[in-house]
Amino acid sequence: MSDERELDAVAGRYARRGGPDRYAASRPDAWQSMQERQRALLRLFDRLGFDDLGALRLLEVGSGGGWNLLELLRLGFAPEHLSGAELLPERVAMARRLLPPGVTLFEGDALRMAVEPGSQDVVFASTVFSSLLDDAFQQRLADAMWRWVKPGGGVLWYDFTIDNPRNPDVRGVPLERVRALFPHGEPESRRVTLAPPIARAVTRVHPALYTLFNLLPPLRTHVLAWIAKPR
Repeated sequence: MSDERELDAVAGRYARRGGPDRYAASRPDAWQSMQERQRALLRLFDRLGFDDLGALRLLEVGSGGGWNLLELLRLGFAPEHLSGAELLPERVAMARRLLPPGVTLFEGDALRMAVEPGSQDVVFASTVFSSLLDDAFQQRLADAMWRWVKPGGGVLWYDFTIDNPRNPDVRGVPLERVRALFPHGEPESRRVTLAPPIARAVTRVHPALYTLFNLLPPLRTHVLAWIAKPR
């Protein structure tokens, strides 16, 4: 499949999804998973020795409406060192309203961006590859992300690993596939995020049940991974 056809297909897949209210931070399942992911990110950054997050340059591929970039700002990243690439114009417009002017936003195909090789400490992809159903396009994007990362930096990855049989617009990305996409990387990973259908059901009873059910590793559907680029 050509890149243009896959990008058109991605736009259609997102158009068929529910609105942003499904993932609004006001929903107990959403803010529980967000806080869990934040804690995991902070532990990861601490392990990596990232003492000054404000000095790191980070590019998010598939930055959507800017929610992840806003989350990173709250964790200590500097606006002038953050950038995002997003295919859909309406999401870029949303991000521009949400984020401070110092954050750089690119609109369109990330593969056509003029990003200097080795210019980023972190390249971040959050639930992006699970929406890319063309293997060759996945690999081209992964290769570009790897070029943009400087030696000693890495790719920050968050995505689900299990197929959703009720949603043909996505497919899980298991760790074996992540390793194949970044064959020269040194990955470390941990399972996070209570399966969203379970999270929605249990938090209707009480938000604290998210933490209780999330103690069972088989119920976690996502992986947070750091794929280090050797110096």
